[in-house]
Amino acid sequence: MKTLVFGGNIVNEGDIRKASVIIDNGVITEIKEGTDMPRGIYDKTVDASGCFVLPGIIDSHVHFREPGLTDKADIESESRAAAYGGVTSFFDMPNTKPQTTTTEALEDKFKIAESKSHVNYSFFFGATNNNIDTINNVDHHHIPGVKLFMGSSTGNMLVDRTDALRRLFSTCDMPIMAHCEDTSIINANMAVAKAKYGDDPDVIFHPLIRSEEACYRSTALAVGMAEEYGARLHVAHVTTARELQLFGHSDKITCEAVIAHLMFCNEDYRRLGSLIKCNPAIKTRHDRDELRRALADGRIRTVGTDHAPHKLSEKQGGCFRAASGMPMIQFSLVSMLELTDNKVLAIERLVELMCHNPALLFSVRDRGFIRPGYKADLTIVSDKKGPWTVTREIIQSKCGWSPMSGHEYRWRVMQTICNGNVIYDNGHFDNNSRGEAISFR
Repeated sequence: MKTLVFGGNIVNEGDIRKASVIIDNGVITEIKEGTDMPRGIYDKTVDASGCFVLPGIIDSHVHFREPGLTDKADIESESRAAAYGGVTSFFDMPNTKPQTTTTEALEDKFKIAESKSHVNYSFFFGATNNNIDTINNVDHHHIPGVKLFMGSSTGNMLVDRTDALRRLFSTCDMPIMAHCEDTSIINANMAVAKAKYGDDPDVIFHPLIRSEEACYRSTALAVGMAEEYGARLHVAHVTTARELQLFGHSDKITCEAVIAHLMFCNEDYRRLGSLIKCNPAIKTRHDRDELRRALADGRIRTVGTDHAPHKLSEKQGGCFRAASGMPMIQFSLVSMLELTDNKVLAIERLVELMCHNPALLFSVRDRGFIRPGYKADLTIVSDKKGPWTVTREIIQSKCGWSPMSGHEYRWRVMQTICNGNVIYDNGHFDNNSRGEAISFR
């Protein structure tokens, strides 16, 4: 099938230019400069006039909850939400049931995604205190890397033995994506809060319990080990200005920010309560503003979502009882585009953070750029169609709610093209669409 995407402003590799993209059998074959429609016979033509054409968004940090937690979400529903949001590829985290800490569990996830995922997919392999040998035998061409929980986590996925950490950092030749929070500090803070405020302290105390010190101490430990052993470390969802001091412009030790920590600060707990409770906690306005500054200056390398749906009933309560996590993938790109309107960063930098850098840091094959020979993953956005508001009817995640409900956006996703197929088109969705397993290295 031959498709033409014409008339758009292509944002790619630090540049914006008017050009058309020619796609054949799911692969970009040619980029034609200028506004004239290229001659030829096409099975499908997409008019991107007045729009921006981006590489398909790669979300390198999601929790789609399948298998085992499908009352909250599943790969079908959340990959549909991804497509509505312009996301064409995702990397899912291992804390499902069963956890993705064995090769059998990993293979089962790939089988599920093959039949259910509307967009491209892969899965992190989870580290435990006891599975380092298994990690080193996993096929490195099929997964982005290893997920390491260095703080409170699900089941046995907290890696807290020094010998296990040293073995992982000294032997792993894939990226290690680390959740960094110090469990002992968190537990001590929770005990103090419960003694003072009762068994379920108000959520406004969440950033004091899962504190700056808890984040910094764990992140500093991970960075120190990576430096000692020369490991490739990517710290997930950095939340504090203090942690940012640990990162420069090294390609070996990098960090991620996620949408919740870029859009909200502790002042928003009064308005949204436990809906924005997540781990690590949303911190101060100063921390949020420093994260935003680090988007532009290069200290933050990728932007993901940490998309983590829960049923609304599970979000009731405070610091102890309410579940941590929120669905964000459908509104991640438009939220970041809002930051471009606010002069936080340029749209070219947005594309680096959400497309190019995830592909480069995790060695994704033939995705993340608009180049001949690359897979035809494209996202077309516009700010010219008038404002719209997030309502319940718009939300695609299975949990049925969003912390962005009621928020008015100016930008919108017009089309999402995955492997050359237009899977989302101005509110119309191709339910028969299926993505591909992503290849690495």
